[in-house]
Amino acid sequence: MKSIRYTRGARSRKSDINMTPLIDMVFILLIFFIVTTSFVRESGVEVQRPTAQSAQTKEQANVLLGLTSDGQIFVEGRALDIRSVRAYMERFLAETPDGSVVIVADKESMTGNTVQVLDQCRLAGVKNISIAARKQ
Repeated sequence: MKSIRYTRGARSRKSDINMTPLIDMVFILLIFFIVTTSFVRESGVEVQRPTAQSAQTKEQANVLLGLTSDGQIFVEGRALDIRSVRAYMERFLAETPDGSVVIVADKESMTGNTVQVLDQCRLAGVKNISIAARKQ
């Protein structure tokens, strides 16, 4: 008789699933994916890039300099003056010595403005500079 009562008692007991470790694991995975995700950087301004047959895709660009048709310079949504581009690039190089710069110039922008931005980047010491274009 005792064995029957014991099995009935064992059957009537409900087992609970502890969800705490599962929730902890989900949060750890979420934090991992947020930290390791590379975010898309934008120059902060919409420009019409010129087309080129020899255009190549650049995998990694650390800074995008946007140059509008009226000569304004944008970096990450902030407007910069031509005189402050060099200081910005020097500060950027101090943080990431192997950094690369892509100049995204509008196809209607003056060539002189693009050359000035390129010159300021080179004077700051940037070695890897590219000019963005669309592939035909």
